[in-house]
Amino acid sequence: MSDEVDLFVIGAGSGGVRAARIASGYGASVMIAEEYRVGGTCVIRGCVPKKLLVYASRFHEEFEDAAGFGWTLPEPKFDWATLIANKDKEIDRLEKAYTSNLERSKVKIVKSRAVLTDPHTVKLLATGETVRAKRILIATGGAPSLGKDIEGHEHVISSNEALHLKELPKRILIQGGGYIAVEFAGIFNGLGSEVTLVYRGDNILRGFDEEVRNHLRAELEKRGIKILTKKIVEGIEKVDHGLDVCLSGHDQIVVDQVMFATGRRPNVKGLGLEAAGVKLDERGAIAVDEFSQTNVPHIHAVGDVTDRIALTPVAIREGHAFADTVFGKKPVRVDHANVPTAVFSEPEVGVIGLTEAQACDTLAKVDIYKTSFRPMKATLSGRDTRVFMKLVVDGTSDRVVGAHIIGPDAGEMIQLIGVAVRLKATKADFDATMAVHPTAAEELVTMREKFATHVRQAAE
Repeated sequence: MSDEVDLFVIGAGSGGVRAARIASGYGASVMIAEEYRVGGTCVIRGCVPKKLLVYASRFHEEFEDAAGFGWTLPEPKFDWATLIANKDKEIDRLEKAYTSNLERSKVKIVKSRAVLTDPHTVKLLATGETVRAKRILIATGGAPSLGKDIEGHEHVISSNEALHLKELPKRILIQGGGYIAVEFAGIFNGLGSEVTLVYRGDNILRGFDEEVRNHLRAELEKRGIKILTKKIVEGIEKVDHGLDVCLSGHDQIVVDQVMFATGRRPNVKGLGLEAAGVKLDERGAIAVDEFSQTNVPHIHAVGDVTDRIALTPVAIREGHAFADTVFGKKPVRVDHANVPTAVFSEPEVGVIGLTEAQACDTLAKVDIYKTSFRPMKATLSGRDTRVFMKLVVDGTSDRVVGAHIIGPDAGEMIQLIGVAVRLKATKADFDATMAVHPTAAEELVTMREKFATHVRQAAE
């Protein structure tokens, strides 16, 4: 045995890094293993680089809108290679910062794939060494799922490869309808690509409020994104002028790149879970209880590998709660209700709580307040776009149980609305809050007229 530690963490992403640092702060000896790069999916090939590309894509509209405000600009030119190089430089900086924070916290970092060989032993494949650990935390996240094998599957890229393309594709087809699909559709569209979005369902953003789905789809189509629903990619053939994509219904389209954003799967393959006796749930994720504990009492798991809510802040909260519970002796349950989230599409989406349909299924009475308006900036720019906002209210208690926003800075707004919803604010509390004028957010506290009231009939 090369070492023995109080805690061994497999995976140095958001959840694993937070857990390691907090546990070490409580006096535990901690080792963390990462086979790729410290920082995990979010920092290295997820939220952070994607958001940098989102920013880049928005300049296209900014340049166009400037004319309405009196600015005369020369024809702008975009260079993909410069963007990717600058993005990579920032990701390198962040990885160094994450590494430095771990080292300052006295966490030992091992650059290796780690595999469980029994309930207390981890093997480091890079060196062949083994480590005994009193407790083990699995925080290996998720990986892109490219679906079933089809003809030409080797030509498909995921969001991982999309962040490292050598050149901007003139034409790209993206299959999927969730966060990643609509965000990358907006990125490539804003940077000048011809974008086709293909989704098997009847509308994008499954699970979101129906009006949010419809409004965002209309906004994406206004920007020139072609959206084909109830379709799937059935085959891809490489031809002289690109990739010939065959869709269900015998439709065909020729593009330069095909990207699949068809979901992510828990990254559990080859971890040695069977040797440690760790059970998976019916979805193939590591099964855990409310304290992130597996069926093996000294083995825990946090983040996307547990497939609870696959969001970075949730993984961080779960990792912190694990360390507080196990090493701080302060039992902490993570509340997975009312988690605010944003889709960095163009325009942005910010949501928290219940959709209108979910509220109607669970509450006796539901009041709906909503508004749609042209943002102030668009009055001079002339851009054809509208903001959408909706509040879902429990008609019995007057509590705001859902908020849905589409428009500029929706992600920023929903973060603060999340505080109010978590504190069980009522519609009367919103109404009593002074508006900030002129802003789009003021509409959230000035919606007075009820758009609809739904009353659920009691079962006989």
